[in-house]
Amino acid sequence: MSLTITAAENAILADLSIPPRPQVLLTITQETKKAEPDVAVIAEAIASDVGISGAVLQIVNSAAFRRLNEIKSIHQAVMTLGINRVFPIVKAVALKGAMPASKVLDKFWLEANLLASCAAATAEELGFESAKDNAYMLGLFHQAGVPALLQSFPEYESLLAEANDIGWAHLAERERSEYGTTHATVAALIAQQWSLPKVMIEAIYYQHDADGLFSSQELGKSSLLMLAILKIARIVAYRKLGVSSEEEAWQESYDGLLAFLNLEDQQLEDTLSAVLEAQA
Repeated sequence: MSLTITAAENAILADLSIPPRPQVLLTITQETKKAEPDVAVIAEAIASDVGISGAVLQIVNSAAFRRLNEIKSIHQAVMTLGINRVFPIVKAVALKGAMPASKVLDKFWLEANLLASCAAATAEELGFESAKDNAYMLGLFHQAGVPALLQSFPEYESLLAEANDIGWAHLAERERSEYGTTHATVAALIAQQWSLPKVMIEAIYYQHDADGLFSSQELGKSSLLMLAILKIARIVAYRKLGVSSEEEAWQESYDGLLAFLNLEDQQLEDTLSAVLEAQA
């Protein structure tokens, strides 16, 4: 399924400040397209950006990834984990660095980090170990439209302050009413411009439209899996934060998600508990 963007929305989005991919991502992307990518070139590209490399090492050694042995260098990370697992984390870290710094966003990024950690833990608990890195990227990336909207519309700050009170799905409705687009749409476009996989773009775009999607044929199974991981990560994260406004969205997608994952109620509850415990 492709993104559905109206002509009016396109005009609005054209004026938004969407951050370009940093040079480190361009270098890695170019190298990975080669028949035989040079791991040393990729590791050097990541290591050349001190901010990105430091953050990547912090993430791969965090509790979310449960490494038995500490990874001490970017070269070791690339050699041990493989570029397909490291690259999503690099993209996630680069996104935050590409956004303008703002005290208004301090709380937002703390929540985003928790969401990313919950997403990685969810992938593992569901038995999709190989999807942990992409899940982490999805958790951090799916609300990337928020900083872009804030940069383009300073008054958006007052609306953002209501997010955890009214729920993010209702926030998206308010965004569309006031700005003609939503943080989910903007995030999906950023993901598209940053060359994220199609399944990630779709999960980001439909993050607030899960009702009915799990039982339809509109999205492929891989996209639905990422959407399911995101849904679980969000409810765990916001419950941990004491935010009750996401319960409505969770209940709307609960039955479809349960059937898609082929889980019993107790199995899903056990998964939620395990993901929450992993954040301790």
